[in-house]
Amino acid sequence: MAILTLAAYSRSFVPWIPVALFSCFGVFMIAAFVIWIWMLIDCATHEPSEGNDKLVWVLIIVLAHWIGALVYLLVRRPQRIRQFGR
Repeated sequence: MAILTLAAYSRSFVPWIPVALFSCFGVFMIAAFVIWIWMLIDCATHEPSEGNDKLVWVLIIVLAHWIGALVYLLVRRPQRIRQFGR
């Protein structure tokens, strides 16, 4: 009966680490892209055209990518819905 050492055991799982990390990163990037597109469309279609608010938010979302979309989702969108109902 052969004794399986820790080094031999861990060596068999090394090829799976990059695949798992790449898969997690890929899922995160796809979700970030979907949220970015959703917030960009939401801002362009529902944000009121008073002043430069719409232009500023579209630029924030486009230039800051998923971070800008997340800020819009968490900060401006609930405020807009309370104010304008859409």
